[in-house]
Amino acid sequence: MTLLCLSAGALAANAQDNKQMASIPPPVQQQSATAPDPDAGKFKFKEETHDFGNVQEGPDQEYDFTFKNTGKSAILISEAHGSCGCTVPQWPKDPILPGEKGAIHVTYHTAGRAGAISKEVIITSNAQQPTTTLHIRGTVQPKSVATTAVPEK
Repeated sequence: MTLLCLSAGALAANAQDNKQMASIPPPVQQQSATAPDPDAGKFKFKEETHDFGNVQEGPDQEYDFTFKNTGKSAILISEAHGSCGCTVPQWPKDPILPGEKGAIHVTYHTAGRAGAISKEVIITSNAQQPTTTLHIRGTVQPKSVATTAVPEK
């Protein structure tokens, strides 16, 4: 008898759960991204990857990624950030009008970072391509360890 009561209770609870699930609407389908505005500004970078080559550990390395707005509207950069704290971009805060040039200045801090450089700078703007990624590469050569002679006794 107890087994029959437990079975009936489990079936009733399951039926209640199914009824509640049926009343929950299906998830709303997200609309696909809209096509870019053909009249928006457009970045044309001289280069999107810069290779510093072999550099010594210690001094900061700097580079300007230059670009031209080849679109029909002004570009306003809302944000630029490096893929880590060692990569620091600076960008124009004023709109870059069609036909004008601008630059993203990138500083890479080499101190304490011997080894390969492979970092990104992500730019967010109102351009046709709202997110643009720039790359820096290279190799940081470690500081040479100065050896001091120990006088003989």
